[in-house]
Formats: sequence, C-alpha cells, structure tokens
Amino acid sequence: MEDEGGGEQMSREEAVAASESVDARFSPSAECHLLRGGRGGGGHLDIFKDARWSRVSQVIPDWKEQEWDTEKPESYAGIFHFRFWRFGEWVDVSIDDRLPTVDNQLVYCHSNDSNEFWSALVEKAYAKVYGCYEALDGGNTADALVDFTGGVSEPVDLLEGQMATDEVARNQMFERVLKVHNRDGLISCSIRATTIEDMEARLDCGLVKGHAYAVTDVRKVRLGHGLLAFFKSEKLQMIRMRNPWGEKEWSGPWSDSSEEWNKVSKSEREKLGVTVQDDGEFWMTFDDFCQYFTDLILCRLINTSYLSIHKTWEEEVMKGSWTHRQDPLRNRSGGCINQKATFLQNPQYVFDVKKVEDEVLICLQQKEKRATPKEGKGENLAIGFDIHRVELNRKYRMHSAQQKVAGSIYINSRCVFLRKELKEGRYVIIPTTFDPAQQSDFLLRVFTDVPSDCKELTLDDPPQTCWTGMCGYPQLVTQVHVLNAEGLQGPESNGELHCLNPSKKRLLSKAQAVDPYVIITCEGERVRSPVHKDTRCPSFDIKGLFYRKKPKEGIHIEEIGRGRALQIYNKNMIVDTFLGQVIMFSDPNERQEQHTLHLRDKGNRQDNDLPGTLTVRLITSTTLISI
Repeated sequence: MEDEGGGEQMSREEAVAASESVDARFSPSAECHLLRGGRGGGGHLDIFKDARWSRVSQVIPDWKEQEWDTEKPESYAGIFHFRFWRFGEWVDVSIDDRLPTVDNQLVYCHSNDSNEFWSALVEKAYAKVYGCYEALDGGNTADALVDFTGGVSEPVDLLEGQMATDEVARNQMFERVLKVHNRDGLISCSIRATTIEDMEARLDCGLVKGHAYAVTDVRKVRLGHGLLAFFKSEKLQMIRMRNPWGEKEWSGPWSDSSEEWNKVSKSEREKLGVTVQDDGEFWMTFDDFCQYFTDLILCRLINTSYLSIHKTWEEEVMKGSWTHRQDPLRNRSGGCINQKATFLQNPQYVFDVKKVEDEVLICLQQKEKRATPKEGKGENLAIGFDIHRVELNRKYRMHSAQQKVAGSIYINSRCVFLRKELKEGRYVIIPTTFDPAQQSDFLLRVFTDVPSDCKELTLDDPPQTCWTGMCGYPQLVTQVHVLNAEGLQGPESNGELHCLNPSKKRLLSKAQAVDPYVIITCEGERVRSPVHKDTRCPSFDIKGLFYRKKPKEGIHIEEIGRGRALQIYNKNMIVDTFLGQVIMFSDPNERQEQHTLHLRDKGNRQDNDLPGTLTVRLITSTTLISI
C-alpha cells in the first residue's frame, strides 16, 4: 500500500508498540473503545463496540493464533488474516501490518489503548476490499453491517413511520429494536442531514447530524428504589448509543449527569453501566430518541440453528442475473412494473408459505460495483422486487400479472429489504432493475419460519418429452379462481346422537361447526385450498392452473367440511364431510366470466342440489404462455 502523502508514513505494528515499551495486542481488551481518526474512517468498526467476541471472531478467524506472542517474537510474520461476507459467502482477505501514521500516531480508526491494533488492522483489510481508505469514507452503514456479520439489514425511516407522534407505532418499534438487540443483532441510527452545511452539525442537545451512532444497549428500566422498585410495574423504555468520535454526547434528560438518574436505584444504575464522563456513550428514553433521530438500521443476525432457544429461520439463498436478450422468452432484464410489456421477462422465484400466516424476510442484493470500478462506473443500479400471489400449483413462469401483495422500494443501494406478513399460499418474487436492459448479478435471500421450497421458475410451459407423441401434449391452459362460497350446511351427526336426551342433542347441534376447504380436480391433478375455520361463508380466494390435454373434460370443484361433530366414542374425532360440488366446462372463446353455481351432490345423486353456492372465475386460452 502506498503512502498517501501529507506527512503520512506506513509504520509497522511492532514499531508503534515498541515506542510505548509494552506488548502489542491484537485482540480487544475488556474496556475497548474505538476512536475515529483525524482523517475520517472508523465509523464502520464501531459496530464491534459491545458486540460479543463470537461475532468478531467471524471476521477475525483464528485470532488467538494471530495474537502477538511475547514469548515467541520470532513467530511474528507481519501477516494478518480476516474474512468479510461478500455476495453470499465469507471471503478471505490477507494484509501486512503496515499502518498509516502521522508523527507516529495512527491516522484512521484506532483503540483508545495505544497497544491495541485489531481495529486498525480490520479497517485496513476492509479498505483493501473496496480498493482504498477513501472508499470507506461516507460508506453505507447498512452494507457494512452485512459485510461484518452476514446478517440482513433493515433500514427504518422513523419520520415516515411517524414514530415521534404515534405512540402505538413507537411501542411496536421499541419491541422490534429490543428483540433484535437481545438476539445479538447490530443496530445503528442517525439524524438525517438535509444540506451539506448540516453534515456533522451539532444540535443544542449535543447530538450530531449526518452521523452514524452505534446502539449499544436497549432496556426496560425499572424506576424506584428497594422493594418499591421490585414491585412497581412502571418501566421506562431506554436506549443507549455511542458516538464513534468518543466524545460529544446527548445533554438532555437521562444524560450522564442528569437528575433523572435519581429515580433509579444504585444497583440498577450499576447494571446499566451509567458513567459520568465524556466518552461518547449515553442513554436516552425511546420517546426522546424518536423525537430526534430520523433513521434506524436493524441488522438481524439470522439464526438457522435448530439448537437455539431463539427463533430459528429457514433460509433460501439463490444467485441470479439480469441479462438482456432480444428474444422476449429469453430476456431476463425487463425493468420494473412500469414497463408493462417487459416486466414479466425478469427472473421469477416461487416459494410457499405453509403456515396460516408467516413473517417473511426478503433481501435482494446486487453485486456491488463500488468495489470493482474496473467492471463499470462504480455506481449501483436502482433495484427492487415485487411479490405476487399465484396459483397453488404454479410451476411455470408467469406470463400475465397476478395479484401483487407486496413490493420493495426501488433504490440504487446494494441491498433492498422487505419484511412482510403473508397468508398461506404460493408466491412469486420478481427481482428487477428499475430500467429495462440493465445487466448485473444479484443474490436473493428468503427467510421463513418453515421451509419455503423456494426455487427459480425457468420453463415457460410444459416441456415436450419422448412420451409426448404417445401421451399427448396440452392444448389449453385454464386458470380456475375459486372466490367464495355462501350458505354452506354443517356436517350431519350421522345418527350418532340418538342415544342422547333431547337437551344434549340441542347443545351438540349448536356446537357443530364448519371448517370448509375446496378441492379443484382437472385431468387427475388436484389443488387443495387451506382450511377456513368456523365459517359457512368462506372467502377462499385461491387459484389453480391446469394444462389440459382433453378440452372436453370437465373441471370438478368439491367442497369439503372438516366438521367437529361430537360423538359418543370419541368426542375429539375429526371427520371430513362432503358439502357439495360443481362441474364446469371452459371454452377458450368465452370471455373471462364470474359464475355463481349451486352446489350439487355426488355419484348417482349429482342432479340433486345441496345447500350453498360457489363463485368461480375461469380463464382459458389455447396459447400456453398467456397466463
């Protein structure tokens, strides 16, 4: 690495340590504080303040072997080894021990202990990833958190969420922040600077605009003293932050020397680590925090271990590319949803939500160009993604827009994140660039509570095989959309109540409930809806997609009730009961129409009407790539 001029020199680690006549240390001490150098930098490394050493060890593998050994100084080779999470994998980075100094003092990030070098060495390795130290200045904090942890960063706009004025939203946000912190996540916050003059401007309360603060603790603090505090239910939502400069703190309520701390017992203050010194670390109430801070970054360290006591996520990781081709069926760079003619030409990924409702985390990351300026102009593309709810049995690419249920923002950042509660069903993620015909590699990460079976949809329609000539090939494609049912009848008790007295019969009759679901059958393929609890008028809103070789064969839709009829021998037995069916025929010449049909019986009684109706919409086409 070359000298940067201006009096800077590259000094060997042991030379700096020798000037102090003490031993150099690679690993952090118990009271490690990181300081920002006079020429910037250091902000990214402050995420290690108060982080568990197990998290640091991912970035600094075999740290004990890399530690300075005073008994064997000859074993020191001046080489250090680090790892950073880059585009889905941990990448090894090796550096020498030459660090930039001025007047024998480290220029960039360093510890307040002059014999501790791990932060300066990690920063040098990170600068090597991006090409130089200058590239780190003003870098994206959310990206740095991911690089150092392999986690998922969620930017939160506190202004947009109206956290300062909406108490319910603020309390929910505090619980989210507390949960991320308790699960070893890393959190950063800042006050947005709207002009260049605002950058690094200090407010009257001591906070600094345009400056990344590290959140080092989140607590519910018990107020009061002695037994009164133990039995008192009042707790204050508190958050602790640290300024990477190591100075300039919040001077408002609950600052280091404020009288508010008299409301808290001495033992509680000791637990919280309250100190009266200008070390850059301070406490605030979460209410005050939301009044002043505008942006929050939550970096979740995703736990995929089944042995953990915390929530375990199922992770699916897929690498893909936006590639531009002239053939519409081969083009994979169609732009955002505004480009109606080409939007569905983008890559498509299908996944299932198998619970009644599940929290889904989705992170789209493009291959960063800032670290590889030779491959481009060093600027990221504007990227984002949409999520569409599709047919329960879809296994080929979408060719017409479905029901959009969520979508990310479009921004020219490395990562785009979305957290969404989704109902049971099948979904397709469409990652895109904002403009069509742009090319780049991307990484898609999907996290769910149970396995989602996420995979890319690559085929446009059923492939022709060696059996096609014998077994035939689909002539039509039909989408069946079951909307709802009305007036369903509860399951019969099948004569099992005859031995009970009349009063018990009436009670059991009232206790009977209908938990209906629907089965769509076409040419041997079946699609089954989720069960709807305790309703005789279910809103199914489910779809099935069928590639049909026999256009004249009908489509069967059966309605089944999972009734809870109490019986003498086993009152908890679950019995599935047939509630009715409809048989439909769909002509490709018909327009898309909605049909409301009476339920019919089955077998030799199928001409008989049963209580209830079913509303269905059909779309049929002879062009297999039209739906």
